[in-house]
Amino acid sequence: MFHKEGHKIIFITFVIVVACFLLVDSFISIRWLATVIMITLLMFLILILQFFRNPKRLTSINDKYVVSPVDGKVVVIEEVFEKEYFKEKRLQVSVFMSPINVHVTRYPISGNVIFSKYHPGKYLVAWHPKASEKNERTTVVVENETYGKVLYRQIAGALAKRIVNYAKQNDKAIQGTDSGFIKFGSRVDLFLPLDTNIKVALNQKVRGGESVIAEINE
Repeated sequence: MFHKEGHKIIFITFVIVVACFLLVDSFISIRWLATVIMITLLMFLILILQFFRNPKRLTSINDKYVVSPVDGKVVVIEEVFEKEYFKEKRLQVSVFMSPINVHVTRYPISGNVIFSKYHPGKYLVAWHPKASEKNERTTVVVENETYGKVLYRQIAGALAKRIVNYAKQNDKAIQGTDSGFIKFGSRVDLFLPLDTNIKVALNQKVRGGESVIAEINE
């Protein structure tokens, strides 16, 4: 199953690869060279298909948990001052996505979307300290009665040239469902209450919609 954001790119890539196959077969008589080119083209097509895959995830909906919004590796767990929306200290958990990860963004909690804003910006590498402030990004805040407010931020990277965000203010968010897509690598930051119980460690690999990032500290 492929994400709808990739349908056009997949179709164009498929047409180009087929056309190149025909040209190589017709005009390159050196068989080993033709084979190398065809294998390279096939690998490129497979890479595009892999990038836009949208696997089904089994989310156990629980208002006490925050699930990972994306697939990737946890690269930041720290207390920071969040200055766009909360304007106070929060626990930041960041998940970095490599180009081979699934790039679907999913709602980390269920609730009401109370804030959603797009920021144009640069394309610094996703792990750059200023990426969350300087790069193209979207900020979304979801609130429910059990957990409170959770902010997640999609951040473009050096390869990511377009962020897709479906979350609009006053939408009803369902934990683990599709809330957007980031094309070609990046990261997502979560900003959580200071008293939340973090359930992941640095460098841990997580799965969007399934891995529990944090739990409310009762």
